[in-house]
Order: sequence, then C-alpha cells, then structure tokens
Amino acid sequence: MTQNNVHRIAGLAAAGLLIAAGAFASTAQAEQRFTTIGTGGVTGVYYPTGGAICSLVNRGRSEHGIRCSAESTAGSIYNLNALAEGDLEFGVVQSDWQYHAYNGTDQFADQGANEDLRAVFSLHPEPFTVVARPDANISSFDDIKGKRVNVGNPGSGQRGTVERLMEVYGWTMDDFSLASELPSREQAAALCDNRIDVVLFTVGHPSGSIQEPIATCDARLVPVTGEAVDKLVNETPYYFDATIPGGMYPNHDADVETFGVGATFVTRADVPEEVVYQVTKAVFENLDMFKGLHPAFGVLEAEVMISEGLSAPMHEGAKRYFREAGLLED
Repeated sequence: MTQNNVHRIAGLAAAGLLIAAGAFASTAQAEQRFTTIGTGGVTGVYYPTGGAICSLVNRGRSEHGIRCSAESTAGSIYNLNALAEGDLEFGVVQSDWQYHAYNGTDQFADQGANEDLRAVFSLHPEPFTVVARPDANISSFDDIKGKRVNVGNPGSGQRGTVERLMEVYGWTMDDFSLASELPSREQAAALCDNRIDVVLFTVGHPSGSIQEPIATCDARLVPVTGEAVDKLVNETPYYFDATIPGGMYPNHDADVETFGVGATFVTRADVPEEVVYQVTKAVFENLDMFKGLHPAFGVLEAEVMISEGLSAPMHEGAKRYFREAGLLED
C-alpha cells in the first residue's frame, strides 16, 4: 500500500468518525427537551417555587434530557391563559383560579371551560394577607374602605381574590381613595414611601414581599375575619380558614387569622406523559430537599400534595409516578 493510500484511508476514517460524532451530537441534541414553568413576581413565593422545581429537574438532565426554566410572570390568571394558548407547559397557580379555569367560571366565563387543563400536585398554603402602614388606623379588613389600597396587577391571582372578596362585601374600586395596581415587587416600597396605606396579597409565608415593609417601616399584619369572610369560605370549595403563625415576622408574636387558598402546580393535557412523569419524580423523590429550598415548603406532605386543592383532572404522567411510588391506587 502506498503512502498516499494510507493517508487517504486515514483521512476517510477520520471523516467517518467526525460524521458519526456529529450524528451522535445531533441525536443527543434532538433528545433534549426544554420546558418552562410560569410563576409570578420575583419577590413572591411562586418564582422561587418554579426555580426549586427546575433545580431538581435539571439535576437529572443527563438521564432524561429535560432542561427546565422558571419564568417570572404576572401570576395565576396569566399562567392559566398562557397554558390554554400553548405558551407554557407548566404553571404555578392558586387553587381557586385552577377551579375557575377548568370550569369556565368567574374571570374565565367568556373563554369557557379549559378541559385540557391538568393538575400535577398541590403546593404550599397561601393566606390572604393584609399589610398596613402603622399610621393608617387599620385594625381590620373593614377599615380599608376609603384608604389607598394596592389591589394587585391585572392577571394575578392576588387581584382576582381581592375582587372576589370585595363582591362579598359589596364594594367596588370606587370605595377606595386609590386602587393601585402595582406588581408584588413594587408594593413594599410604595407602602413605606407613603404612596399607599395598605397591601392586599395572597402569598405563602414567610415572604420577602411581606418581610420588607414590616422590617423597614413597621408595617402591620391585619386579620381578615367576620361574617363576609365566613360566607366566602362556606360557599366556595377552594377557600379555607387560614392562619399566619406568630413569630414569623418581627414584632408579630401572635397568630393572625385570615382565609386562604393553596398554590398548585398545573400543566396541559397534551404535554407528553414522560415529561410530566419526570418533573413529578424529580420533586417527590427529593421531597426533603425540595422542602428545604424555601421556608414556605416546610409544611408539605406528599399525601396532602396529591389530594387537596386539585380541581382539574390529574395528568397521566403524574398519576404514573404516584402509582409507582405507592401514593395513588389504580
């Protein structure tokens, strides 16, 4: 064999290896799947919740090929609309708005029931939280009438819950001297700068968005109780009595009574079963680690996470994992 032939064969072999390597890389790249979780404002609990889920999913990316990212959004209602339009694969949403989206009620009445919405699991409780300036003379929810109130940005579950409670009270936005629509990341500064008197927020605790005004300008948590609240809780399947435990924030040693909803994790029916299975598995096989990623997760129990707050049918991928784990019967 001539030296030229040797070089030619070696070159062909090298080229073959490059082609094979390129084909392998292309195959591996094709098997990568990107999935996005819609969350909420960066100072709330939804954003770190999405980040915590993605962190666990991405730890196993070399095995399942799923790359997960958390996207800050306007909140529950935005996430549910984005899921319906196919713009998100997963979302963190309040349990009440999951119910309304699936059944086509309340703010989802015009577009009708989203029968493709699927539940994956529930998350932390979210008490309805009222935070007031110390000089605003607010000691109960009734006292906010006539005040400067941040009702939350349109598209947020926060705003939707405020509007539902106002209906029970028979109030409109005109009953406030100012109804601001600040997102959660801006409301603490507005309160301490004396641009508003009170913040209404549905959130898991402890929350940085609540901690900030309490620590900075001695804001106070206000209880939300009475006949109107009892009526709301008794007439709806997704609201319940809730408590913000004492000692969670500075100068708040006593429990604060209110009502609340639960945060839930949802998806679409057409998201592949394997993707939902792997995301669910990543959380529940590392549940102790997940609970340590945010203080609001400390109360989570696996059995409760698959049995409460889920008004849409459970996705087949989640069912598959829960059956394998012995958490769900056939």
